Amino acid sequence: MSDVNVDELNEILGRFDHDRKNLIPVLQAIQDTYGYIPPQTIVSVASHTGIYPSEVTGVITFYAQFCTVPKGRNIVRVCRGTACHVRGGRAVLKTAVKVTGIEEGETSEDMRFSLETVACLGACALSPVMVVNKTYYGKLNPTRTEGLLKNLP
Repeated sequence: MSDVNVDELNEILGRFDHDRKNLIPVLQAIQDTYGYIPPQTIVSVASHTGIYPSEVTGVITFYAQFCTVPKGRNIVRVCRGTACHVRGGRAVLKTAVKVTGIEEGETSEDMRFSLETVACLGACALSPVMVVNKTYYGKLNPTRTEGLLKNLP
């Protein structure tokens, strides 16, 4: 496991009973630790939860919250829901693409940004909305979007 510390992985797995019901919490803990789910952890997770590696992979690929490639330090999610679209969400996304230098679904080479779009962020009253890491930013326009993104570490 090249970039995965075996002791650290075993410590994570040790927090959970050997039971398939713990698959999602185990995957969440691994992703919280590494920022993604390293593919080389899948066999260990499968063994710990008593399911096939293909089932683990199926769960990882089914849920959008999981990823198997490293993400940027700042995960930018731009809402594409109806309320955001009507109130200028397209301009927010266009500005995010310009500032980050990447298209949606990509991560910048310097690992500063990952850019994603989502169907709805559930904050329609604040539209247009984006979430950076776990912080919501609402009532955006291109100028405000640019300022927020340029000031991120």
